[in-house]
Amino acid sequence: MSKWLVTLGLILVIAGLAWPWLAKLGLGSLPGDIRIERKGTTFYFPVTSSIIVSLVITLILWIFRR
Repeated sequence: MSKWLVTLGLILVIAGLAWPWLAKLGLGSLPGDIRIERKGTTFYFPVTSSIIVSLVITLILWIFRR
């Protein structure tokens, strides 16, 4: 269990450090990301970005398991 927590922590740190570069790639403003703006409220749900991030993390974990 501790090995998984350390791995998850490292992934989160790497993602946090890479955030400026990920923002330049357009991650978070892809087609399929839901953004609803109303008077005084903004709702944002990054569907497509979440799927891409999930696929990348799954691929990385799959490679490390081999």
